[in-house]
Amino acid sequence: MCVKTEGSGKMGEEKNSNGASSNECNGTKSTTTNMSEDDFKLSTASLSQLAAGDVSLDVLTEINGKSKEECVLGLTKLLLSHPTDGITGGDDEITLRRSVYGENAIEEKEFDSFLSLCWDAVQDFVLVMLTVMGIVSIVIEVTMSDECTTCYIEGAAILTSVTIVTLVTAGIDYAKQGALARLNASLDEKNIKVITRGGVQLEVTDAEIVVGDILSVNSHALASIPADCVLLGPCSAGLKMDESSLTGESKLVSKAPGDVILSGTNLIEGSGKMVVIAVGVNSVAGKIKARVYADGTGDAMDHDEETPLTQKLEVIAKQIGMLGTVAASVAFVASAIIGLAVEGEDAEKLVDYFILAITVLAVAVPEGLPLAVTLALAFSSNKMMSDQNLVKHLDACETMGCATTICTDKTGTLTANRMTARSLYIAKQDYTPDSSSSLGGYLRTTARLAEGLIKLLTETISIDTMDESTLTMGNPTECALLNLVKDLGADFQQIRDSTKGRSSAGVLAKDLDKGKQVNFSSARKMMSWVIPLDDNGGFRVYSKGASEVLLQRCTQIQCKDNAVESIEEHKEEVNTAIDVYAKRGMRTLALAYRDVSGPASEFDATSSTMKNADGSPALEIETQMTFLALVGIEDPLRAEVPDAIEKCYRAGIDVRMVTGDSPNTAVSIAAQAGIVRKEHFLNDDAPMVAENLRPNVMMEGKEFRKRVYRTMEDGTQEFNQTAFDEIWPHLRVLARSSPDDKLTLAHGLNQSTLFENKVKCKELLSEHNITIFPDRQVIAMTGDGTNDAPALKRADIGFAMGIAGTQIAKDAADIILLDDNFASIVTAAKWGRNVYASIQKFLQFQLTVNIAAVVVALTGAFYKQISPLAAIQLLWVNLLMDSLASLALASEPPVDELLERPPVNRSQHMITERMIFNMVGQASYQICVIMVLLFTGPDWFGFEAGDIVEKDDSKYEGYVGENSEHYTMIFNAFVWMQLFNEINSRHLHGEVNVFKGMFNNPLFCGILFVTAILQFIFAQYGSHYIHVHEHGLKGEYWMWCLIFGAASLPVQQVINLIYAQYKAHGYKPWRKRKRNRLANGSFRELNVRSAP
Repeated sequence: MCVKTEGSGKMGEEKNSNGASSNECNGTKSTTTNMSEDDFKLSTASLSQLAAGDVSLDVLTEINGKSKEECVLGLTKLLLSHPTDGITGGDDEITLRRSVYGENAIEEKEFDSFLSLCWDAVQDFVLVMLTVMGIVSIVIEVTMSDECTTCYIEGAAILTSVTIVTLVTAGIDYAKQGALARLNASLDEKNIKVITRGGVQLEVTDAEIVVGDILSVNSHALASIPADCVLLGPCSAGLKMDESSLTGESKLVSKAPGDVILSGTNLIEGSGKMVVIAVGVNSVAGKIKARVYADGTGDAMDHDEETPLTQKLEVIAKQIGMLGTVAASVAFVASAIIGLAVEGEDAEKLVDYFILAITVLAVAVPEGLPLAVTLALAFSSNKMMSDQNLVKHLDACETMGCATTICTDKTGTLTANRMTARSLYIAKQDYTPDSSSSLGGYLRTTARLAEGLIKLLTETISIDTMDESTLTMGNPTECALLNLVKDLGADFQQIRDSTKGRSSAGVLAKDLDKGKQVNFSSARKMMSWVIPLDDNGGFRVYSKGASEVLLQRCTQIQCKDNAVESIEEHKEEVNTAIDVYAKRGMRTLALAYRDVSGPASEFDATSSTMKNADGSPALEIETQMTFLALVGIEDPLRAEVPDAIEKCYRAGIDVRMVTGDSPNTAVSIAAQAGIVRKEHFLNDDAPMVAENLRPNVMMEGKEFRKRVYRTMEDGTQEFNQTAFDEIWPHLRVLARSSPDDKLTLAHGLNQSTLFENKVKCKELLSEHNITIFPDRQVIAMTGDGTNDAPALKRADIGFAMGIAGTQIAKDAADIILLDDNFASIVTAAKWGRNVYASIQKFLQFQLTVNIAAVVVALTGAFYKQISPLAAIQLLWVNLLMDSLASLALASEPPVDELLERPPVNRSQHMITERMIFNMVGQASYQICVIMVLLFTGPDWFGFEAGDIVEKDDSKYEGYVGENSEHYTMIFNAFVWMQLFNEINSRHLHGEVNVFKGMFNNPLFCGILFVTAILQFIFAQYGSHYIHVHEHGLKGEYWMWCLIFGAASLPVQQVINLIYAQYKAHGYKPWRKRKRNRLANGSFRELNVRSAP
């Protein structure tokens, strides 16, 4: 991937640094230079030593006695690159550089082989026992049978079933490795960096970067460092790096031109350019990763930690396993006692009894449960990708199903992130065109704004924006401002390049160090750029920032004809314009400037009176400014957002908007989106503005911090959970907030135990119509900035913006929104709930089979010491319910009805009361059918009893038992009842139409069809292999088997009716009536009446 950006660099044919002719092609430049490996004077080893600090920059470049800035320019030249144009060669040179210095990629850890995964799978305890039993059965039957023709078949069939289960499990694990590799590849494709080649800025992936590239970085969207670099000067001063990933130290490290910037670190403050010196395995981070893979420990993502869902299911599996062990033990002991002691069977029958017991255990133990969880999570994560959710951690899928609160950004998430300058207040006058006209065109043609004001406005915007921002790329707010410059007839790049102290190209590049960039930060809420005005020491400061912040820094206001006046008498007018723009839902941005006569050494001097937004001292040069303009920037609400938020409220998910915008702008957007509604205002007729909201519905960050933190005696701030619990049930909008406010919000919601205070919950419901979820809050948090990373980590599910998000935010998040759209979060909630629903469907199906199969096997053990369901048949049922059913039910797509129910309560048991009714009801029906067939089948259908046909010497001395029609029909009816009940199991809440949505899932239909075909083949033609009658079943018997199976569908409707009656007049109301009678003294009367 290689994308050319607009508004940067020179186009067309030119001469490169080697004198070769070059021309632009696809955003890069091709050249006919004959460069070879010998032209590169610096070796990979020497550059790696520079990155590791083993050799200094001046020694490596052999430029002694010079500044670091000069040394790094010399380094760039030795790398055959250029500090402003970058690499000027074409594809051949890029290929040569990869050959000389390596690729910026690490060889991925090899997949575990399929055979090794098979080995891991076959070591399951139950499979080991079945393997042993299969081998023992074959050995005994072959050695003890006089005429062995098919005596080995049952043992061989057991081993075949073990093989199938092993292959299926290993296949799933192998596919999981592939899914993880695809996920990593997707993340790499989204990881975009900006480099300069041939004077043109290009967007590339990390893997496309080579040694010698000029890399542009900033703390907004290009913060992660993909390779070892050396910082270029002079505009790169003031960088602060987070090197904790390498050193473990959380303190930020300041960097100056000439300093080494290590791969794997992150830029927290500032912006700049750097030259790449080491990539891939030759970089510091690459060496560490290569060693990790060499040790075989792999990537952290290879080792999935247990999630609350898997822990809960493991408990269920162990409980069922214990019951299965007891059932298997009872089956073996009962069969042995009755068979050997009572019936006088031979001791060799112990093998049959033992195989029966192990098979009962195999059926009872839910081996398919972990498989179902893995399939449900993998299926959901893959499908979520097509719904614009890139899931980094599988457990985030299930956690999202429990989400009770979504804390969302405004810009780009609720809005379309199509920033457009729509209004301008300049020279004490408002300019707002109609929607059909652009603001710039309106100012030039209709309003005829003075040329002097246009010139000052375009210069302020062009100079005081980041290098990485262009007409189409970079910070969206700056893109809107630069497009305003374009509409005003100016070229922002030409203004930059012709301004001393701002230009990094041409003859003015040597004066770049005479200017100074003061970066934007959430603490300051503004950005400035200082440039020299003349050679006599004069400077001009251009600033832009939050309107209320910049307004208090200004003492004068710009008027027409280059005149200025005191701002004091005009502040009310400016504030009125700010309110008007904000109530229209526009973000307001102020522009200002100041001429300074002092020396550059005073740039860092701080004011004794003026403070930044966070209370720190303001820079002196950013005070006593002249207010130039107020820009109203419109970002329209996404069309799909109101409907998505309505779905959230219906689903029991609260939505809270956290934004840096002013209160009125925030409330305007929140009202349009449906986050705040009429009930949140003081009365229905009140305008939907901030001052008309009820208490605590909207808060500014400053007030929020003051309320939820208390100052201790030693001056430190301590979080006050009690105060927070008074606020958060009402809070819907947090305006003028900082990233730390997001962290506080996530922490407070996560720690709140308000749900335990039943009195308070009842009061909130009765007085404010606010329902508190009966468990702790599960928080989903969105973020796009570097400083949002701690909040994303602290939240239960962190959503990073795929388009506008910084790399650090993406690294901290669990899910990346590929389209930055709030509606995609709602989709994630639906998929998360679907994971739980899929697991519950599988549990409902599997436990029904468990109950019925174990009861039937135990009945056979007590009745005739032989199960009517043979070991190989039970293994087929086990394979059916474990592997195929888990795949079928885990692939169920989500339905909109999932968002009509409350969030999943993580403290509740996975098996609900309704599921118990369904399982016990269906299992009871199946057991009744099998018992009827077992005890009365021969009389009803006219075939011999299975215990006589299949038992040796039962008819006469020397009689060899055969597979009976009786037990074949029981097996066939049993499986068909499971197949039809699999359709019932798709629903958990007593739905009447059990076929609803079934044909929307072709995988489910396909598996059901394949399973039905296999069952027909096994029952009709399986013979000794599946322990069925040699000639299969007659058509009449097949008809009855299908009738018994299909009857599971109406039986489910009967269960639904019984459950409805139970809920209406069930056990608990009966006990209540009984207690009432006891209280009224009527129990004695009841006893008298019931006496004979």
